[in-house]
Amino acid sequence: MAFTAADVKALREMTNVGMMDCKKALVETDGDMDKAVEWLREKGLAKAAKKSGRIAAEGMAYATVENGVGVVVEVNCETDFCAKSELFVPFVKDIATVVAESAPADVDALMGCKYPGKDLTVAEVMPEKVMSIGENLQIRRFQRFAENTSVAYVHAGGKIGVLVNLIVEGGIDATQIGKDIAMQIAALNPRFWDKSNVTEDVLAEEQKILVAQMDNDPKMAGKPQQVKEKIAAGKMNKFFEENCLLQQAFVKDGSVSVEQYMNSAAKALGGSVKFVDAVRYEKGEGIEKKQEDFAAEVAAQMNMGK
Repeated sequence: MAFTAADVKALREMTNVGMMDCKKALVETDGDMDKAVEWLREKGLAKAAKKSGRIAAEGMAYATVENGVGVVVEVNCETDFCAKSELFVPFVKDIATVVAESAPADVDALMGCKYPGKDLTVAEVMPEKVMSIGENLQIRRFQRFAENTSVAYVHAGGKIGVLVNLIVEGGIDATQIGKDIAMQIAALNPRFWDKSNVTEDVLAEEQKILVAQMDNDPKMAGKPQQVKEKIAAGKMNKFFEENCLLQQAFVKDGSVSVEQYMNSAAKALGGSVKFVDAVRYEKGEGIEKKQEDFAAEVAAQMNMGK
C-alpha cells in the first residue's frame, strides 16, 4: 500500500513522533496507518513522544575535561529524583563525551552524532533512554573549549556546572587556580568577566543612575553637572568590583581581587596564568516550570462532585 507525505504528516500528528520515524513506520507497514501506530508503540516511540510535552526543568549541569577538551552541558529531565538516578547521570556524562569527541556545531548536530559504545546516533538512542528512565529528556545546551587549558567544576551534584578556560605558561599545574575561579563564578555569577567587557551602553546607564542619585541627594544636588559626572565616573570602580569577575574580591581572601589572586598564585608556582573565558550553566535556568495550585485543584474536584 502506497503512502504520501500527507500520510506521514497525519501519523506525526496522531502520535507526536518525529517525521523520519513516522515515515519508517509506514514503510514497515506498507502504508497501513493503524499498523503504523501499533509499530511505533511497539518500538516505544509513541510512548516516548507522549512524554515530550512534559516540562523538563530539572536535570544536571555537568562540566568535564576529556583529553584536554573542556565541555559543559545541560541535560534536563522532569524530576529531581530522576536527576540523581543511576540511569540519568551516566547518560549526561555520555553526552559530554559526544561533545568532546565529535565537536558538534549545535544541539541538532549533536543529535546526529554517534552515541558512545553504540552503532546508533544520539537521536536514535534518546527514545530508548526516555523509556528506561521514564521521563522526558532534553539536551538543552553545551559549550566546548578545545584550546588552552580548561578546568571544570560541578557544584551541588549538578545544580551548577562551570568551565574555565586559561592560558597557562611556565609548565605549571593551574588546576587549583582554575577551580578557585570556577567556584567564584558558581557562587557570585558575575555579569562580566573583566571590566574591559562592560559595554558602552551599560557604562552610560550606570553613570546616569549615579548622577540621578546625586540629583536626589540634598548634599550633592547643587553641584555642577560636570562635577557630578566626574564623581560618577570615579564611582564606577565600585560597579566593576561588584559585577566583573576579575575585579571582584576573591571569596577565599577578600583582601585581594580574583585577578590579583590568580597572578600571585601562578607566580608562586613559577609560571603565569591568563583568564580567557568561562561558561556557567545552572540547571533549569530560564525554563518556566509548571506551578501546581493544589488549592485550586481541590476546589475544582469538590465542584465537580456537586
